[in-house]
Amino acid sequence: MLTLALIGVLGGLITAVSPCILPVLPVVFLAGGTGEGEDRTPPSAAPSAGAPPSATSPAAAAPPASPQSAAPPPAAPRRRNRRPYAVVAGLVVSFAFFTLLGVTLISALGLPDDILRYIGLGLLVLIGLGLIFPPVERLIEKPFARLPQRQVNKEGSAFALGLGLGLLYVPCAGPVLAAITVAGARGEISADIVVLTLSFALGTAAPLLVFALAGRRVAERVAAFRRRARGLRIAAGCLMIALAAGLALDVTAAIQRTLPDYTAGVQKRIEDSDAARQQLSGLYDDSNKELSRCEDGAAELASCGAAPAIEGIASWFNTPGDRPVDLKSLRGKVVLVDFWTYSCINCQRAVPHLKDWDRAYRDAGLRVIGVHSPEFAFEKKRSNVIAGARKLGVDWPVALDNDLTTWDNYRNRFWPAKYLVDAQGTVRYLKFGEGQYDRTEQMIRELLRQADPGVTLPAPTGRAMDELAADRTPETYLSNLRVRGYVGTPLVDYEPAVYRFPEGELPLNRLSLSGTWTAGYEYFTAGPDARLAFTYRAKNANLVLAGTGRVTVLVDGRPQRTLTVSGAPTLYRLTDDAQERTARLELRLDPGLQAYAFTFG
Repeated sequence: MLTLALIGVLGGLITAVSPCILPVLPVVFLAGGTGEGEDRTPPSAAPSAGAPPSATSPAAAAPPASPQSAAPPPAAPRRRNRRPYAVVAGLVVSFAFFTLLGVTLISALGLPDDILRYIGLGLLVLIGLGLIFPPVERLIEKPFARLPQRQVNKEGSAFALGLGLGLLYVPCAGPVLAAITVAGARGEISADIVVLTLSFALGTAAPLLVFALAGRRVAERVAAFRRRARGLRIAAGCLMIALAAGLALDVTAAIQRTLPDYTAGVQKRIEDSDAARQQLSGLYDDSNKELSRCEDGAAELASCGAAPAIEGIASWFNTPGDRPVDLKSLRGKVVLVDFWTYSCINCQRAVPHLKDWDRAYRDAGLRVIGVHSPEFAFEKKRSNVIAGARKLGVDWPVALDNDLTTWDNYRNRFWPAKYLVDAQGTVRYLKFGEGQYDRTEQMIRELLRQADPGVTLPAPTGRAMDELAADRTPETYLSNLRVRGYVGTPLVDYEPAVYRFPEGELPLNRLSLSGTWTAGYEYFTAGPDARLAFTYRAKNANLVLAGTGRVTVLVDGRPQRTLTVSGAPTLYRLTDDAQERTARLELRLDPGLQAYAFTFG
């Protein structure tokens, strides 16, 4: 159980710094500092000007002091702003409680599936109005007025804000959160699940609390904040109302889709490690164990048992008459079963690739089936799912797996997840999460050829066209987990190391490093004497670079140009020839520059 708790804490930490929670960070930051600078003591608590002291007051009981003995009363100690703790506590309590028990409560009370989302939006608007209009805030704090400690009930609105954010908190789900969500949806609350949930919540709370405390410290230390406390409270209130509107209109999702999933690598290394899989798999039964023969994103097709049935479905859409689809009726076709939810940012970023494949290969025998397995209660509502699918352009059959029966049949643990089923109904390939779209497309094409050796396939889609072209070097990521064609000194993950080019000529489509480099998941960072060699075939070579510095480009040992790099990741043209050719590219980079990915044209 200790290992399970550690996995939960680490999963929560990763989730709390993922791009999916960015919309709530400004609110958490400002909420931590908006408690300063105002005296909100009710007028009745202070005596009116000129009023005589009451008979029971200390002033009435004490004899008058002489002028010589009179002294100013000591200043009351300044109360510490505890709003950061209240906001984060409310968020964690709300998120943990309703993730585990929300579905059960909603079902028992016969409430709409999206009631919690509406409550969260309403609370967010109410707190925003409270920051703008003090009487509203006093109204919010009334439920906390009976608490014996005045300092506690003063943080009532902050705790209520946290409760509202917890209902709207839609983090990127990895295997840990998936395990919690599935257990909560089924009402299967065991001691292991409770431990996992609490540890995940604590892991999530730590980075959010740091962010809220930073907001408090800025408000306390910066004089401009203290002088303009009232204006800042109004600004924070407006921001919360704007966030509620953005969440209601799905504006925040559009922003999140443009951001890279920078936590994917570390999440995969921790939550999908052998130890984590062993602990999390113990929470479920052993049905369909043959699926474990398929490795995530494997380079070759495997045989992983018969495709489990798509069953326990609440309803279907995008089918004739909304009738269900039976996998057995699709024998002879290649089927891609995609597990997704419409509010999952990772799923949304994968949809364009699914649309390309469906359009390109439908006539060749590919069928795409979406299994919508909800992460949150509001994702169970059919009208919400249909609206979300329409907005994303999803027009293939979709099954609403509201009880997560099919999710469990496939032993799934990720959103999104793709399972390829061959013409005989056998699972041959699976891919968890985003990425490796080129490989997934290769597997689709191979299975279509196996199903019909005489099939004529269209050109590969999108970026994968270059990656699959036989006579051109494919796109190559400088990533410790995704790089291909690397030769030379073994890569050292996330730490500076000294590398050397291998002896002799560098083969085609192979790259190597020399000097000091730090190999990370998203990019390689250059250190002292950093050089990179790559033998490629194309008309032009390009590299995404970031940072500040210069890059000297050599082709076949001859200097060609020097690039000046500055700022955010940008695509730089390294070479540009009239005809395709094979050449040895060498780059010499200033320390600190970040190299992301090569593309060739």
